[in-house]
Amino acid sequence: MNERVEYSQLDCYKCATDEQKRKLNQEQYFDLGKLPEETLRKEFEKYIRHRGTKVSILTIKVERNYFNSLCEFLQKPSNQVKSLMERDENVWIKQLKAWMLQKGRALTKAKKRVYQNESVEKVALIRYFENVIQFTVDLSETNELIKDIWYLERLPIIIRSNPIVNHKTINFRKIEQPDIREEMKKAIYYHLQYEAIATVMREVSVMNKFSKYLKEKYPQVDSCEEIDRNIIEKFLIYLKIEVESGNGKRDDLIKLRDVLETVGKIYGWEQLGRLFIKSDFPPERRGEFKYYSDSELKRLNAHIVKLEEQIARALIIHQLLGNRISDTLTMRKDCLYRRDNQDMVIIYQPKSRRFEKPVSAEVAQLIKKAIVYAEQNYKESIYIFANKDNPQKPLNYQTLREKVIRMIYENDLRDDQGELFGFGSHLFRHTYGVKLTELHVDDWTISKLIGHKNVKTVKYYRKMSNQSMADETREARNYMSNVILANLDGWGEEYEQIRQNARIK
Repeated sequence: MNERVEYSQLDCYKCATDEQKRKLNQEQYFDLGKLPEETLRKEFEKYIRHRGTKVSILTIKVERNYFNSLCEFLQKPSNQVKSLMERDENVWIKQLKAWMLQKGRALTKAKKRVYQNESVEKVALIRYFENVIQFTVDLSETNELIKDIWYLERLPIIIRSNPIVNHKTINFRKIEQPDIREEMKKAIYYHLQYEAIATVMREVSVMNKFSKYLKEKYPQVDSCEEIDRNIIEKFLIYLKIEVESGNGKRDDLIKLRDVLETVGKIYGWEQLGRLFIKSDFPPERRGEFKYYSDSELKRLNAHIVKLEEQIARALIIHQLLGNRISDTLTMRKDCLYRRDNQDMVIIYQPKSRRFEKPVSAEVAQLIKKAIVYAEQNYKESIYIFANKDNPQKPLNYQTLREKVIRMIYENDLRDDQGELFGFGSHLFRHTYGVKLTELHVDDWTISKLIGHKNVKTVKYYRKMSNQSMADETREARNYMSNVILANLDGWGEEYEQIRQNARIK
């Protein structure tokens, strides 16, 4: 076999920009000859080529350093094996850590997050080796469903996903009990066929928590068949004492109930459908409807316009259209057209449907500028706001969020109450809806402009509006004022002056 994997052979190199290529080092290849065995070379070659389809060429450049370190590690006599499959992943990682300590290399590093707090994480070399091992293990098993980590793209079903959120895998490894893990796989695969991936991920997450609880409190429980009402009641008490209340807990319990009921139906364990009763679920709390004041918008936008030009356009267009953030980030290059001398924009809602709305000439011009930028930089993408690393997909929500949060912290941007702003992408939508109510637009038109199927939620936008509140309470306030004015006799000269002023008005 060829003992080199040239950068130029990788998919990410073919779509790299000239600027990215200029940043590459002179040795633009992976030297597989540094590995001691032929099978090892094939395993690493497959992983490197796979990475070439997932990341940018500059990431490949960085990972070449990790590859060279692993070659040195695997050349150690005690580590010379024919294949990575000869040892368990945990054994490999322990041996790598021991080798790193011998070399005086750190095992962890501090990471400063966008919220200015620090955390400790594994160094990149360890994470890289874990990924190589997991990739190799996954390739060795032809049936994706028997693995503990599922790659969504390999499942034989269509996954319902939001394109701005990057879900690649479902990880069952945190479910401690082997039998429960296998039972969960069957239930989750069934749910994937009719539920959105975000919902399924939440189900796996809550089952991870429940599995951890079972291991601590009921180590003898190995299967869902052994779960009874007593265990659920104790779990509810644990949640009440140990976990903060809120809609998150209610949603977790609903997800846990749903997935256990599915396991019961698959295996014929009818008792799993009777584990929960209605009073187990905390009452649903409707969150406070918030929106940005004019002064808050001015503070935010003064710094948003200083971000990367396409990021700034995305955020300004998002405000002007009143979209969900997923609607904005999935806008397509052909979204603009004219109807009867009116500019129209087509919105594809990942959560529901396609709809159209009129826009002003100024908004249309801004969208056109964003389209021109996208055509110049991401010709192969259908999206206006394309993902730099993978232009076939729209800009990732997490990427946008991190840029905005970093902007907020670096500039100490605060709301009218003196608190640091969060990433309120949906607050822009609320603000748009409130402005429409203050313009006295009717409910039906508002629902059409914000892309709702009906007018049910418009009442919440009206409640948020200070102007609407003033209009709706004016009659009651005038009545109270008249009652007070009629009963000012004997209250003194200063109160008589109030009545005189009212008569003048």
